[in-house]
Amino acid sequence: MKIHELLQHLEAVAPPRYQESYDNAGLIVGDAGRELTGVLLCLDSTEAVVAEAAELGCNLIVAHHPIVFRGLKRLTGSTYVERVVMEAIRRDIAIYAAHTNLDNVFHQGVNAKIGEKLGLLNTRILSAKAVLKQLSFTAPAEEWPELEGALQEAGAEAVWQSAAGSGQQATDKRLHGTTIFPEGVETAVRRILEQTSCAEIRGVHSLENKAATVGSGLIGQLREPLEEADFLQQLKERMQAGCVRHTALLGKPVQTVAVCGGAGGFLLPAAIAQGADVFVTADYKYHEFFDADGRIVIADIGHYESEQYTIELLKEIISEKFRNFAVHCTKVSTNPVQYL
Repeated sequence: MKIHELLQHLEAVAPPRYQESYDNAGLIVGDAGRELTGVLLCLDSTEAVVAEAAELGCNLIVAHHPIVFRGLKRLTGSTYVERVVMEAIRRDIAIYAAHTNLDNVFHQGVNAKIGEKLGLLNTRILSAKAVLKQLSFTAPAEEWPELEGALQEAGAEAVWQSAAGSGQQATDKRLHGTTIFPEGVETAVRRILEQTSCAEIRGVHSLENKAATVGSGLIGQLREPLEEADFLQQLKERMQAGCVRHTALLGKPVQTVAVCGGAGGFLLPAAIAQGADVFVTADYKYHEFFDADGRIVIADIGHYESEQYTIELLKEIISEKFRNFAVHCTKVSTNPVQYL
């Protein structure tokens, strides 16, 4: 199996087009055309992780965080980023990052995994991102099954049909089709239709609502309400947090919980607007805690702690298709933050 075959599966779950504009998700180091010998999963690519991959015989590292976030101007080994890249190249190990594109998908995403660990029910995206578009088209009836499958594989959320040309012979029958999809996949949808024999695009327009499967954060309900202190203790245990920094308790039960792995402070207004009792995230600064303003409890569990189960998530995603392949989870703790 080639490296690119595994990466194609990852990108079918977390398409690169869903990453934020500032991100650098994707293949960062290496040749995707090489034969895959093994994969090592981690949150961060470090020198120790590269050495671990080499020892295990893995020539692919799949990390959550991109080792190269901004452009590299030189490779002298003067920074840890340069050393990691140089060592990976020297050992012929590819490095791939599934970052905000994995954050921004609802199914099998980073926040869905956090919600699973906390036992949240009735979950949904906290802040939807992708604008939905609707496209109408006509196509020969005999092309429909293959066309429908191709559109869904490209990311269309819905495809339906209605018969057209009732006076025509069955062999000439055309179908009116409509598909709804996130705007980011419009090029792929158009390409499929243009490559389908005798298919014709009739019109496309944006919808007011947004895709329910793409966006930031997650919100859901606990099975049973908990007292705030009890919830925070449970949160600390389930997320294996060294500490939980939180705002003042409000003296009311916790039922609705919003979460965002990593730095999620930008989602606080959405969490409040949607009635969350607690907002679980990381990387809050001192003055930002004041923004709770008695309306919600902010719980900062740490960046690494909030995303550590992404390694488990990546293994699940890979193993669902490549069950008999060697997939290793790093034994190296890459958390740069220590607690007394």
